[in-house]
Amino acid sequence: MINIKNRSLVSITDYSKEEILRILDIAEDFEVNQRQKILSDYVVATLFFEPSTRTRLSFESAVQYLGGGIVGFASPDVSSVTKGESLKDTILTVSNYSDLIVMRNPMDGSARYASEVSPVPIINAGDGANQHPTQCLLDLYSIRKTQGKLDHLNIAMVGDLKYGRTVHSLVQALSLFNTTFHFVSPESLKMPSSVKTWVKKAGLEYHQYTDFKEVIPKADILYMTRIQGERFPDPLEYEKVKNAYILDNAMLENSKDSLKVLHPLPRVNEINEDVDDNPKAYYFQQAQNGVYVRQALIAAILGLKE
Repeated sequence: MINIKNRSLVSITDYSKEEILRILDIAEDFEVNQRQKILSDYVVATLFFEPSTRTRLSFESAVQYLGGGIVGFASPDVSSVTKGESLKDTILTVSNYSDLIVMRNPMDGSARYASEVSPVPIINAGDGANQHPTQCLLDLYSIRKTQGKLDHLNIAMVGDLKYGRTVHSLVQALSLFNTTFHFVSPESLKMPSSVKTWVKKAGLEYHQYTDFKEVIPKADILYMTRIQGERFPDPLEYEKVKNAYILDNAMLENSKDSLKVLHPLPRVNEINEDVDDNPKAYYFQQAQNGVYVRQALIAAILGLKE
């Protein structure tokens, strides 16, 4: 058995392929039997320095389904950060009140720093445009659940590939599974060279496009992302690309029968609502899968599941 006990998760690369697969297997168990009260003696802190709906609520739901306690904040406005408290001091203080800290912070690298100063494990719930490893885990879970495998798939990623931390983590993880990548974005929002280098080092193929209609028939997974206006240093640049890709139901007519459309959410207008009733739409089930995966991760880090 793998042993993740007391280990932080900052980047998806912190865990091996075997450890990732074990988390997915534990998540399957929680999907079958979600209410396992194994966390009754533990407290989990959720520190969200940046807005979140699905990630924060799914983590808090995961803890409650497991019977644990929760402390923390949903906005830095209600914390001592507003008084000038440093991240180090916040982490060291909250670690006195909890067994595990889940943190989202808008600064790239903040989660790694927190893991280095914290006496309790840190789970990165998103650090700026850098990494989002738990979203990656639930994406992997959703892909495996819908495709029956993770190996030898064509994965199309569409939208904001430059600032999209979800796609950065997912590419790194899927590079363990003989994936063929199709990157679709405006020229200004291409996948960073550091991520593409990761694919090359794995000996895998990637293809880049600006028009995603030609990609849809090839894809096993169509991973749509929001153009993230809040990450753009120049609002005018955002205005140029904000409506670059809009998926509607008619565009799925020539896609594979097994295709599933994923999205880390929230969406703005990049998936038309007429797609929601198509059986190929999977993004709301994908969000639900986040609870099972986060239950699995919390239980493994606290040594309650192996």
